[in-house]
Amino acid sequence: MVNTIPTARVDDSGRLTADQLNAFREAGVLVLEDFVSLEACQRLRDRAQILIDEFDPSSVRSVFSAMEQTQLGDKYFEDSGDKIRFFFEQDAFDSGGNLKQSKENSLNKMGHAMHDLDPVFDSFSRTPALAALVESLGYDDPVILQSMYIFKPPQIGGEVYCHQDSTFLYTEPESCIGFWFALEDATTENGCMHFIPGAHKEPLKELHYRDDNGKMSFKTLDPSPWPENATVAAPVEAGSMVIFDGRAPHLSSANRSDRSRHAYTLHVIDRNSHYPPENWLQRSADLPLRGFD
Repeated sequence: MVNTIPTARVDDSGRLTADQLNAFREAGVLVLEDFVSLEACQRLRDRAQILIDEFDPSSVRSVFSAMEQTQLGDKYFEDSGDKIRFFFEQDAFDSGGNLKQSKENSLNKMGHAMHDLDPVFDSFSRTPALAALVESLGYDDPVILQSMYIFKPPQIGGEVYCHQDSTFLYTEPESCIGFWFALEDATTENGCMHFIPGAHKEPLKELHYRDDNGKMSFKTLDPSPWPENATVAAPVEAGSMVIFDGRAPHLSSANRSDRSRHAYTLHVIDRNSHYPPENWLQRSADLPLRGFD
């Protein structure tokens, strides 16, 4: 088992070198420092704030909790694959149903199609450098499946359990890969990501799917536990990007600090892989998947 997370930088082309590719394939995760500028990070944060300002929290109070799976059966969440929607932290509301903190410091995430529906998110998500990097990973026909703006707000940012993203974004053959951009410094205090390097070579543990009645369910594929004592923290500075395999197990602790940990995540799949209709994230024909053009 690999016990470190490799770190590197790419040149202006964005392409990974042979050594960087080997490091990624061995660990299942690779940190690329200074992949995007701080100015680009700030533009995305500013745009997110505008979208938050336009969002009326009284219109919907959908809560996302990775630990409690509160989103199961939530149509607002399940139909968000081709929309821009907001999801609150589990601890955002007091006993009277009022927000404990400001609106922007009460949200868990925004998702899941900003990259196709908002021009600022689109331009951040589709750059020549990122397109070249994805090409260097060997994708034949890459498309961006989903985007998430993750807030990890101060004091109430929720814990995320150890999981694999291919559980939720499954293709045959598996082709899911994550690109996680630190828009603010991610530290061990405010809930940075943790990985189990090398464990992406182990089987897929679970499958999240829609059953015949359309209900979201989990199927256990491999009951063996993760060696969580092997997790390695991945604190990164703003502007860094973390690439991780769809089978790479990862988690994050709760944020009980006084600093947020904003991040933006893209998930890419290969269009040549079969995307089952049982996957939770589905799109209407009016918003087909796009690549990096």
